[in-house]
Amino acid sequence: MKFYASLIVLALLAVVFSSNISIAKEETAMQLKSTVFEDNGLIPKKYTCDGSDVSPPLTWSKPPVGTKSIVLICDDPDAPMGTWVHWTLYGLSPETTSLPENVPKQKEVLGGARQGITDFRKIGYGGPCQPKGPAHRYFFKIYALDIELNLPAGATKQDMEKAMKGHILAEGQLVGKYGR
Repeated sequence: MKFYASLIVLALLAVVFSSNISIAKEETAMQLKSTVFEDNGLIPKKYTCDGSDVSPPLTWSKPPVGTKSIVLICDDPDAPMGTWVHWTLYGLSPETTSLPENVPKQKEVLGGARQGITDFRKIGYGGPCQPKGPAHRYFFKIYALDIELNLPAGATKQDMEKAMKGHILAEGQLVGKYGR
């Protein structure tokens, strides 16, 4: 009888433990927004190569306790040659919860944050610029990390993802669309 009672207690603990895990995962979401387009909405021409090609303004929710740095990645998984990287920005302070429009296209910005190289082979934001055809999706992704990435300016998205592995406390995304 004690054996069955022990099994029941273990099963109950497993249920409680698994529900705690799912609650923790829900708490790791960050909300990412822009004042110039809605999630799954159209990115205005100004923020593309057909316009001024400046970065859009972005805001996000406060990261969780323990965050040491914030990372932003923007890419296009619909590109003909595979996912195309449009922007990488890393080393943002955990107190930062927004980016202004037109972040300068320099290696270091905003008090020491660094920008990586895009698939345009340039530093800083490179807006949507796909060939004529259906709209592509542009994923703006924000990550709260429990470390500061020890990468120099000009790192690739792959370098960043490798360094971030196992250190993501929270994340969020905003999807914009653009077509020609």
